[in-house]
Amino acid sequence: MTKIIGLTGGIGSGKSTVANYIASKGIPVYIADEEAKKIMEQPNIIQRIQDLFSESVLTIDSKLNRKKIAELVFNAPDKLQQLNAIVHPEVKAHFQNWLNEHKNFPFVIKEVAILFETGGNKDCDKIILITAPEEVRIERAMKRDNASRESILSRIKNQLPESDKIKLSDFVIENIILQKTILKTDEILKILAKP
Repeated sequence: MTKIIGLTGGIGSGKSTVANYIASKGIPVYIADEEAKKIMEQPNIIQRIQDLFSESVLTIDSKLNRKKIAELVFNAPDKLQQLNAIVHPEVKAHFQNWLNEHKNFPFVIKEVAILFETGGNKDCDKIILITAPEEVRIERAMKRDNASRESILSRIKNQLPESDKIKLSDFVIENIILQKTILKTDEILKILAKP
């Protein structure tokens, strides 16, 4: 039975860096956010999402205007919940198919930004949490997303506090110095590879 290893961490923690490193080792890595974006490009999903909103959330070329959707759901938890109710089951089904394609591996990595917030941790055999001091995360996210400090802070506030995530995780990697992060990741991969 292939084990599912959840990989998560707050905004700017460096999840993608670790996920890419693990993938470079030949271990299958499922990036849930990327897959969700692809799923949200399917015409039937676009239509279901548009039906949620009273105003148009489409661009001129009939694609979803993600920025507008983000603004609309930001202060409307019920709308966010309805949006997630469309997208999450589709991602879950997609992941199951992907998992079947990789069932010959002892374990796979499922990278999910909001793993605990969506209850996805319950489907994982083990969880790796990537952390970094909040100030480092803010700086990284501002640079990466070309975003304001306020918008990054509000996204951090919408995620489960780091201290709670640490308690719920099996492994914690503090990602400040890349070499140390890679060494720690290698240690964890060795442990996971044991039958």
